Amino acid sequence: MTRPLPIQAVLQLRKGPVSRVGPDRIRLLSSIQAHGSITAAAKAVGLSYKGAWDAVQALNNLFERPLVTAQTGGRQGGAAQVTPAGLAVLAAYAKVEDGLTQLVEQLEEALGGADDDLKSLIWSFGMKTSARNALRGVVETVTQGAVNAEVTLRVSPSVAIVAIVTRESVADLGLAPGREALALIKSSFVILAAGDDGLRTSARNCLAGTVIRHDEGAVNDEVVLEMEPGKTLTATITRGSGEALGLKVGARAQALIKASHVILAVD
Repeated sequence: MTRPLPIQAVLQLRKGPVSRVGPDRIRLLSSIQAHGSITAAAKAVGLSYKGAWDAVQALNNLFERPLVTAQTGGRQGGAAQVTPAGLAVLAAYAKVEDGLTQLVEQLEEALGGADDDLKSLIWSFGMKTSARNALRGVVETVTQGAVNAEVTLRVSPSVAIVAIVTRESVADLGLAPGREALALIKSSFVILAAGDDGLRTSARNCLAGTVIRHDEGAVNDEVVLEMEPGKTLTATITRGSGEALGLKVGARAQALIKASHVILAVD
């Protein structure tokens, strides 16, 4: 007799077609609510300080309103507070999760004889993206060309990201004004320029912000730019570039991103 597939229910909260948050980030959010700081919350859930900060930034980027407000306090801490929007997410998650146990038991029994193709399909449901930046938004405009289309995604009242995709992709993804989507951008595709004066550049996206974190590495640095409260971009640059640009916390900078380097995704 074939053993049932070991299945664990993973609850993903969403609004419309876009996934927002899963169990790992819910645990972190709950821990921040309990401890009042990123450092203490990270320790409680087994994350590094940097990992917790990254998760908080990702959460805030994926929701219309920030779930956490925090003050950068170095690795020794800094006050953090779960916002009313964050508390609503925690409450909704807990309420729905309570009803999953029985459903999972029934599903395990039903899939007892599942073949390898079905197992592979089930595994693929849990895939995650390696793109460092994932920003939720709503399609504002779609301008069709002969081969490609220019799609503008509004990620906040003052921040929009432009992507160039094929006409076929527009049709396949159902991209039209009002459609929710994610903009995925690798951190290595983000070019930083010091200051926020107007630059003349061929990059379609030129997003100004303030450096809120600069982590130095042996070869590369990671710089986090806050475009507006709760909306951030992460860039990976060389150590030499980090020193030359003087991108210290609090400095103004611009993130340059080619439209062809923006990947759009929908559920």
